[in-house]
Amino acid sequence: MILLFCQCVSMVGFLILSQPPTITHQSPKDYIIDPRENIIIHCEAKGKPHPSFSWTRNGTHFDIDQDPNVHMRPHSGTLVVDISREKAEHFEGIYQCTARNKHGTAVSNNIVVRQSRSPLWSKDKIKPIVVQEGVSLILPCRPPAGLPPPIIFWMDNNFQRLPQSSRVSQALNGDLYFSNVLREDSRNDYICYARFPHTQTIQQKQPITVKVLNLDAINDTMAALYNDTDLFSVEERKPTFLIPSGPSSSKMVLRGHVLELECIAEGLPTPEISWTKVSSDFPAQRTSTLHYQKTLRIVNVSESDEGDYHCTARNQFGSAHHTIRVTVKAAPYWISGAPRNLVLAPGENGVLTCRASGTPKPSITWAMNGIPIENSPKDLSRKVEDDTIIFTDVQTGSSAVYQCNISNDYGYLLANAFVNVLSEPPRVLTPANKVYQVIKNHQALIDCASFGSPIPKIKWFKDSRSSILVGEPYILHDNGTLEIHIAQAQNSGKYICVAQNVLGIYENHVYLEVKEPTRILKQPEYKVIQRGRTVMFECKVKHDPSLFPTMTWLKDDGELPDDERFTVGSDSLTITDVTENDAGVYTCIRNTSLDVDTASAELTVVEATPTPAIVYERPDPPSDLELTDKKQRSVQLTWTPGDEHNSPIQKFLIQYEDLLHHRGHWHNLTEVPGTKTTAHLKLSPYVHYSFRVLALNTVGFSHPSLPSKIYRTDPAGETPDENPTGVQGFGTEHDNLVISWKPLSGLQSNGPRLHYRVMWRQKAVDGEWTTVTVANNSKFVVSGTPTFVPYELKVQAVNDHGVGPEPAIFHGYSGEDLPVAAPENVQAVVLNSTLAEVHWDPVPQKLIRGYLKGYKVYYWKERSLHKHNPHHVEKQILSFSGNHSHGMLPGLHPFSLYSFNVRVYNGKGEGPPSPTQQFEMPEGVPGAPTSLTVTNPNLDSLTLEWSPPHDRNGHITGYTLKYQPVNNSNELGPVEELALPANETSVTLLNLKYSTRYRFYLNAKTVRGAGPAISQEAVTIMDEGKPILMVVFSLLCSVQPESPFGNVSSSVGEDGALISWEYWGPEKNIYVEYIVENSEEEWQKEFVNGSRNVMLKGLKGGLSYRVRLVAKGHHDQPLHHSEELLVTVPAVASRQVDIATQGWFIGLMCAIALLILILLIICFIQRNKGGKYPVKEKEDAHTDPEFQPMKEDDCTFGEYSDNEDHKPLKGSRTPSNGTVKRDDSDDSLVDYGEGGDGQFNEDGSFIGQYSGKSASRDIAEGHESSEAPSPINAMNSLNSFV
Repeated sequence: MILLFCQCVSMVGFLILSQPPTITHQSPKDYIIDPRENIIIHCEAKGKPHPSFSWTRNGTHFDIDQDPNVHMRPHSGTLVVDISREKAEHFEGIYQCTARNKHGTAVSNNIVVRQSRSPLWSKDKIKPIVVQEGVSLILPCRPPAGLPPPIIFWMDNNFQRLPQSSRVSQALNGDLYFSNVLREDSRNDYICYARFPHTQTIQQKQPITVKVLNLDAINDTMAALYNDTDLFSVEERKPTFLIPSGPSSSKMVLRGHVLELECIAEGLPTPEISWTKVSSDFPAQRTSTLHYQKTLRIVNVSESDEGDYHCTARNQFGSAHHTIRVTVKAAPYWISGAPRNLVLAPGENGVLTCRASGTPKPSITWAMNGIPIENSPKDLSRKVEDDTIIFTDVQTGSSAVYQCNISNDYGYLLANAFVNVLSEPPRVLTPANKVYQVIKNHQALIDCASFGSPIPKIKWFKDSRSSILVGEPYILHDNGTLEIHIAQAQNSGKYICVAQNVLGIYENHVYLEVKEPTRILKQPEYKVIQRGRTVMFECKVKHDPSLFPTMTWLKDDGELPDDERFTVGSDSLTITDVTENDAGVYTCIRNTSLDVDTASAELTVVEATPTPAIVYERPDPPSDLELTDKKQRSVQLTWTPGDEHNSPIQKFLIQYEDLLHHRGHWHNLTEVPGTKTTAHLKLSPYVHYSFRVLALNTVGFSHPSLPSKIYRTDPAGETPDENPTGVQGFGTEHDNLVISWKPLSGLQSNGPRLHYRVMWRQKAVDGEWTTVTVANNSKFVVSGTPTFVPYELKVQAVNDHGVGPEPAIFHGYSGEDLPVAAPENVQAVVLNSTLAEVHWDPVPQKLIRGYLKGYKVYYWKERSLHKHNPHHVEKQILSFSGNHSHGMLPGLHPFSLYSFNVRVYNGKGEGPPSPTQQFEMPEGVPGAPTSLTVTNPNLDSLTLEWSPPHDRNGHITGYTLKYQPVNNSNELGPVEELALPANETSVTLLNLKYSTRYRFYLNAKTVRGAGPAISQEAVTIMDEGKPILMVVFSLLCSVQPESPFGNVSSSVGEDGALISWEYWGPEKNIYVEYIVENSEEEWQKEFVNGSRNVMLKGLKGGLSYRVRLVAKGHHDQPLHHSEELLVTVPAVASRQVDIATQGWFIGLMCAIALLILILLIICFIQRNKGGKYPVKEKEDAHTDPEFQPMKEDDCTFGEYSDNEDHKPLKGSRTPSNGTVKRDDSDDSLVDYGEGGDGQFNEDGSFIGQYSGKSASRDIAEGHESSEAPSPINAMNSLNSFV
């Protein structure tokens, strides 16, 4: 009935069927919202008629019409809450959606809506910590509790990660642990940062100062004062645990979650940590260690991971041990999937099953249309038995939606499944009088798609309803399709499909037409033609009269040249005025709407010769064949050669026909040089020979000569000297064994009536041989065999004089069948951002039921992890031949969700798939920014604007901008570098040098590193002491993410050609290739050994060279090439003149500059007066940066958050929907830092640009910049570490 329902749904346009509601989309159970954005609580459902929606909040009816801030989307149950007039926390609570129509009611999960929180850190000063060298130390972090919890990391004042090792590491709770302190641990900038991921807010704790006492200095001082030494010394000691405490502890983890066990020890020397599990090993594919072996991590926890885990800390002075007892609990989970919808006809029976498990064992409750089933109207056709509802003899009107709720202490599962009782007479969906056309001897499939309730039965009739079509040649499929495996002309005609159930009968008529195949009768022939002549290829076809074939000609598998010399006729191709370029293979394609046939011929073009033209053709066939010197085992054959047609005969081929054994088949016997006209032929006994001769010249073989007279050799009177070779045993079906062999030729029979004794037996059973006699055939089929069983085989030759020698034993297998099992323990291990490894347990041989060919991994991309819409990518298949248990999946997209399953396959086909699993690819390096342009040129600034990369491959954490001056000799000056946050797409550079060309490089970063750069150039010029910016918009490198090379340049000097480049790929094997332009020689290689430039020496003057760079990875990876560079070497070296020093050039530049200055003065006069605000040079290096939150969707800065509410920063941009209000809050970064709005410089100090929020606003009222104050650009550099 489920199949019936699927068929019915596909026919919505044909017939509208009733259907109870089904929830199709809903928000997650634990729904954390952004307090700056409107709240959207999803609830979508389908049904016929379309359902209506209602909501409850905290268990009571939620009247949406009474709340002006809440509205429901049309034709949907999705709620949209406007928070512009009410704080988001006002709408926190537990929501549940109900969808109902007249056939039933479906309910959603309980959706717990909570707003994310990122409370402020305490600003209390922290006293310096003074410790003695060698002791242990714990630096507490203890961030404020947020929702969700923050991510912790430690950095210094320069926003660099603090180095961690086996001695110094961060614990799971965020504290920083020192197993022992060293003198170099003294510093005043141990800073704990907390990143609240939901709002992208980063906060920092006050810096902690640690001072480690230098015991050597203290001892030296004491020795000087008290004449004593080594009063204080570093005490070496065995390990003790800092965390956890005591000899044992316990840990509870939920099934399917991640188990993290932690042991951190102190001691001197630094202890090493190791882990063991009592009575069992770790699951290798799910276990890893982190933080220098201090953390044991097991993913996807199962019940088998319960037990005692030992961690051991050991150094040379001893060891310490701790036992952690792990217990595994489980929230409810489905055993065989959620209950499925049930479609029944009146009087039918059905079962709803809601089978799940959990620890502790969950309880199960049922509801009907949202009401507990015990409170629902009684129904004698319904019986509830624990996790099953049994329906018996259902009746019309009993459609409903049933809810199954399974819960324990750790969670719940809620599923809706409807029972839809339909009563529909049969309908046939296949169009009436549809005509099916097939080619003779091909498969024919005639459809009869139908629906009805109960499911109708399908019967087929032909021409009349005299008899049902069953048995050969007809095959009836479950979906009603009628198959004729090999269609013949007599199968044409009218077919009647009849669909019938208890409510009625429906018949449909269709027609089958079996057409004759299309065949090329007159094929194009090989041609040798002189240049300038005309050539014609014929292509005549025979086809079914009702089909109309088209003709297409190809040259060398490509289209014909667009040349009027080529004329395509109805059945020919003519080429006039033939040239050398016309030589090649010409293919004629004749196709109809049902089939196609092709034929090819080669055209050879030769030079034209003076008249009379020499025509080269195949030789005429030899003639006058005569047999002489006749003996019992030999004969002499002579012949007369035919005309050579201007091409000498190279050789003669002699063939024979065995008229006794293989009449009509000619076999090559021997060859003789073209200078001979006789051949001595060796013969075999009991053969009736007929000979013919063919001549060969440069054009080809002649036609065969007329056959010679028959020459008969007598039988040898002996048994066969040998047995057949090539004996094989294989199956064509799962229950047969085909024994085949290469038969003996008539020359090997040694006597009349050659036949074979075929013998076989199972290899594993030492039984008697089964023997049959086979004549005039080279195979025998044994039926009724077990599937894929080894056999021993023998084939012996026999003639009238006896049997041949004892045959050798060969081995074979009976027929294969499809595998019946899927690989188990299928797992995926992600190796890097583009590569994953799939593991599985091999399928036992007895379940493969055939020759193991290998395993196939079907995998496909579900979606990108930063996009929630499905990707809809077709499945990809990787085959791993042989008995593999793992395989690599290369070329995956970073930061994406993949699904996969594994199947075993044999010679028959594939087995069932393993359960589909999923894995997530980590982030990778991003692609280059899609654009980089220079805009807003002012007298003293330059603005760069860019667009984010198209291939982000993760969360963009920031950008790196590098720029450097370039002089007239293309020499590069010092590089300046700026770190820019991810939410910015422009930057203004100040104080650039005048009259200087600059080169800019910009790349994006994710947590995995920086991607390739895009570059740009700009030039500043000087006019009467005032800098005027002239931008040269030229992209130095076309951004091609597939090429890791950029900025490839060259300069030619006396020593050779200097090739320079940039490279950002992972390959280490890099070399330069060069070749003379328009040369067919091989590329020359010059290896570079890790540098970024190379000098090509020995280049010849006066030539141009093509130069490119090549990066070579592993042998199975493709080469990466740069764009080619054309380098010209001067024939005579001459001193180059710098154009910038030429008088005419200087005068021209002065005139242009003067003209530009005049134009600028005119523009300045007409321009409204404007004001610029001074830039504050530097602020104090270490402010208290309580950072602004950053929004992920548009990379803008939104509100600042505290424990109570969320208020926007002054001057910050609101979210895209404009719902965040600007109120009177002063809770901004200015209140917490010592400087105003600004950004961190490279040395950690603030650079602020004040634009109207300071006292200057009162002075320059009306001239405030329209731009908001600059956000803290350093925040993104922090994001790059998390």
